[in-house]
Amino acid sequence: MFNAHRNMEVTTQPGPFARTEFQTGLFECCDDCCTCMYGYFCLPCLGCSIASDMGECCLCGLGMPIRSVYRTKYNIKGSMCKDFCISQFCLPCAACQLKRDIDRRKQQGIF
Repeated sequence: MFNAHRNMEVTTQPGPFARTEFQTGLFECCDDCCTCMYGYFCLPCLGCSIASDMGECCLCGLGMPIRSVYRTKYNIKGSMCKDFCISQFCLPCAACQLKRDIDRRKQQGIF
């Protein structure tokens, strides 16, 4: 007996398991000038704000670990290697992108 379901290939996850993207791009700082200025003039303060939003210690602040935790929680596409590179070479932009995404999710009621 032939099983029709045996030859079906799953290419995307259904429902809430579908991989998403960040809601703004890495270099879209002009979308939220206040966050951009906050990150530019006081990056450690922005890091503490992000950590606080995520319920983490302020010392966790910025960088690859917090970005990876956030991506995993909201099933955002990417990898730890990409998180490391972005955090290493574009930390202010990465922090601003993360804060913009948090703020948008709060407005949408999904944070």
